Amino acid sequence: MSQPKVLDSPLYTMLRNDDVDGFNQEKPKSGTIDFVGGDFRGLDLRNLDTAGIDFTDAYFRSADLRGLDLRNTPLEGASIAHAQISGAFFPRELTADEILMSVNFGTRLRYRTH
Repeated sequence: MSQPKVLDSPLYTMLRNDDVDGFNQEKPKSGTIDFVGGDFRGLDLRNLDTAGIDFTDAYFRSADLRGLDLRNTPLEGASIAHAQISGAFFPRELTADEILMSVNFGTRLRYRTH
């Protein structure tokens, strides 16, 4: 099992320093931001522009994700234990039960297959 990683990226550092507005201004308009396996525990990420971010296997324990639009954001394998998720949109591939299991017990998010 992988451990959360502190990523070597100026954009990641902005989020770790609670500068969501600065991140939104500096992030590239196209391409993918690789935050795979990143440590986002306890961060207030409200108002984050999630377009183009890959949060696969990321850790969001006790993070504030309220109101985020994560519908097109890769989250498979992420953990959202005890995160605040009110008003957040999640990818269609995640069931409500899967999201609740991760919030309540820290399980990693598993996408449903058809």
